[in-house]
Amino acid sequence: MLMCHATVELRKWGHSLGVIIPKEKILELGLSEKDVIDIDILKKEKASGFGLAKGKKPFEREEAEHEDLW
Repeated sequence: MLMCHATVELRKWGHSLGVIIPKEKILELGLSEKDVIDIDILKKEKASGFGLAKGKKPFEREEAEHEDLW
């Protein structure tokens, strides 16, 4: 069984949503039209970049080395 990873965006396709498999992944796996494939779906969280750590526990320093530089 061959496997690879690709991050893709859902797109409207008629009344459904679909994904486009990048050409390099098609070539890597040797896929062709009408091949039956098995996919796992994982929704990625969108991050705006602002307040990324909001609601998370505070950062903790793992080691206290080089305290004289702080």
